[in-house]
Amino acid sequence: MNQYKKVAFYTLGCKLNFSETSTIGRTFQEAGFAKVDFDDSPDIFVINTCSVTENADKKCRQLVKRAMKSNPEGFVAIIGCFAQLKPTEISEIPGVDIVLGANEKFNILEHLESLDKKESAVISNESIKETKDFVPAFSMGDRTRSFLKVQDGCDYFCTFCTIPLARGKSRNASIESTINEAKKIAETDIKEVVLTGVNIGDFGQNGNENFFGLVKELDKVRGIDRFRISSIEPNLLSDEIISYCLSDAARFVPHFHIPLQSGSNKLLKAMRRKYERELFADRVNQIKSIRPDACIGVDVIVGFPGETDADFMETVDFLKDLDISYLHIFTYSERANTTAIKLGDPVPMSVRKQRSQQLHILSNKKKRAFYEGNIGRTEVVLFENENNDGYMYGFTSNYVKIKTPFNEELTNTFQKISMDEIDRDGLMKCTLLEPVTV
Repeated sequence: MNQYKKVAFYTLGCKLNFSETSTIGRTFQEAGFAKVDFDDSPDIFVINTCSVTENADKKCRQLVKRAMKSNPEGFVAIIGCFAQLKPTEISEIPGVDIVLGANEKFNILEHLESLDKKESAVISNESIKETKDFVPAFSMGDRTRSFLKVQDGCDYFCTFCTIPLARGKSRNASIESTINEAKKIAETDIKEVVLTGVNIGDFGQNGNENFFGLVKELDKVRGIDRFRISSIEPNLLSDEIISYCLSDAARFVPHFHIPLQSGSNKLLKAMRRKYERELFADRVNQIKSIRPDACIGVDVIVGFPGETDADFMETVDFLKDLDISYLHIFTYSERANTTAIKLGDPVPMSVRKQRSQQLHILSNKKKRAFYEGNIGRTEVVLFENENNDGYMYGFTSNYVKIKTPFNEELTNTFQKISMDEIDRDGLMKCTLLEPVTV
């Protein structure tokens, strides 16, 4: 393998994938590769795939085609969840040279004996049952924040989900090892860390440690000003985690993302979720009783098999009554090797799309109401470095997106602001008050 060549990466899917792509990218750079953009004719393309959406195959094919247009002689490696689930299907895409499964992706350099195009793609893909090691990862490159992988895999086997088949059983490093990864981030100028994984609340389930213990130790790490929890199951979001993050923690922000999936207990049971809607409502109420200004995001699936009009309206009414801030809406898509496709009684796609549109309208109303509730408040915002038509953006601790005229001196700084009004794009305009040392 020749050193000092160019490599480009493209990541599909979640924050966890981004953290892993960034870590893999650093191994290439340490081996002498120059990291370039996807369209800069690199010698090797690495595409990190996702399996959550039904368009995984379509997106993968589009990216390989784009790679071959950028450099017809470029070496194409496909990794990630879709590569674990459908390696043969991916290997048949014209232009693909190697397909690496969950166990192999972190050792990608060892699989690259040469960068010559292959007549047929090489597949290196062990059974997911053999994927037992936890490989730490965190993202770099964004001066403002980093995604820190604290957990991988899942033992829940929800009927709609392929993640356990793509990533294996739940696993993590020790708290001590995770803290050491956080300290590496703390040595940079990154100011916010987002904790990510497949089921992060399950941290430590095979030992004497747990997620609450990890949170308390991370809160002690100097050099990182904010920690944000990306997503946590409602049954794993304990009173002690809520109370600590909202009342006692120095660095954890008042922002939770909690997957609901359905407001119908009948459907939650069919999905094989580990809670009922009453517990979910209790978690929301518990958060709001401590911090009324806390931001709460919610995942919802529409069109799950057997979802009647009455079931859907039960979800809509449930969400209307909850003091939440925004929704992430997923239209159910049939996934091979999941239990849900065996349930029968599919919802017509036109109905799924209509229900999705209805929830998007509700989400916009919820977000607007949340933002309006913040007008007049004084908060601290962390500004990002993007210059978008003369404006820059940042987020408050409770995840209100702030818009202000671009000023390079504000990049990656904390500023005390007053939240003034919502513009026509739904963003919060502000008045800058003073710099803040967090």
